[in-house]
Amino acid sequence: MSENSHTRIVPLIDQRSAGLSIPDSHTAGALLPAQGQLRDTRGRQLHDLRISVTDRCNFRCSYCMPKDVFTKDYPYLPHASLLTFEEITRLARQFVAHGVQKIRLTGGEPLLRKNIEILIAQLAALRTVHGLPLDLTLTTNGALLARKAAALKSAGLNRLTVSLDGLDDRVFRAMNDVDFPVQDVLDGIAAARAAGLGPIKVNMVVKRGTNDNQILPMARHFKGTGIVLRFIEYMDVGATNGWRMNDVLPSADVITLLQQELPLLPLEASQPGETAQRWGYADADGKHDPAAGEIGVISSVTRAFCSSCNRARLSTEGQLYLCLFASQGYNLRELVRGESSDAELASAIAHIWQARTDRYSELRGSEGAAPPGEGRRRVEMSYIGG
Repeated sequence: MSENSHTRIVPLIDQRSAGLSIPDSHTAGALLPAQGQLRDTRGRQLHDLRISVTDRCNFRCSYCMPKDVFTKDYPYLPHASLLTFEEITRLARQFVAHGVQKIRLTGGEPLLRKNIEILIAQLAALRTVHGLPLDLTLTTNGALLARKAAALKSAGLNRLTVSLDGLDDRVFRAMNDVDFPVQDVLDGIAAARAAGLGPIKVNMVVKRGTNDNQILPMARHFKGTGIVLRFIEYMDVGATNGWRMNDVLPSADVITLLQQELPLLPLEASQPGETAQRWGYADADGKHDPAAGEIGVISSVTRAFCSSCNRARLSTEGQLYLCLFASQGYNLRELVRGESSDAELASAIAHIWQARTDRYSELRGSEGAAPPGEGRRRVEMSYIGG
């Protein structure tokens, strides 16, 4: 294991509370009603909402919540600052009225939020503008999954994604940095499958020189199981992980490595705005073998997908972020806890999304172009989820 030394920058708690001003949608005649479809300045439709329910986590992965920053004395948000389940559901209802069809619960580690099953049940009761149930999912590190899987399913969760950065126990314990055993995560995945949560996806963040030796073992393990394994490029989210381009293993290299042992075929995207490029395992005739399954690669660094990004992110204290790499959000909690009506909430969301111009990854990848907010501290992944 080789980790590069670097200076940590501790994020200030007031950065999370500072928000952008919400476009004035409260004057007479300025309200924008929800009409089931919302597009931004580039024509990108609002489709997915990711909701962080806690800024706490029981892992200390170096790429997300490094232990030397997120210590026992780290000033997490006080409970009173967090959106209540009722506030989250009220906001979610307005997003759904604007066309959101998928909600993902994130963290931190969302299973640390007490009684999260209550929130899941509330969200599961919502219906899309077409009268259909939401695609309701959750991302977890799997540490608490074995004991919670059945309750999550009963509450109405459809499926989930598990973060797992290696199968070798030594590598995995070093990655999570709290000495948590990989077998407990695998047991959680088994419990989720037994509970009927699915399809299950497993996400592996690949950091060059740290866990790239786990790419093939992970592919071998999950091939043919019905679980979709996805490899994610190590991203420059936030300011505490000491990100360097040298630590990024491009997805193209991951595919090349896999192809040496496991022939793959490119597959079509399963839905608009999908972040992962899909690859199916090939059979002896060179055709996709559905029984063997597929893998995905998410190339946030080397292959920007800003042009089709259809996701909004709601932080645990009610800040609305329009990009994973944003430095500030819009304070919707202020409206929820004020005297704003549902119509005013919906109108504020519409004004914000319609003015959206974000394309950080495209600008980062453009030669000679400085990404927006360069020099400003970006929000941490642990605060708004991945």
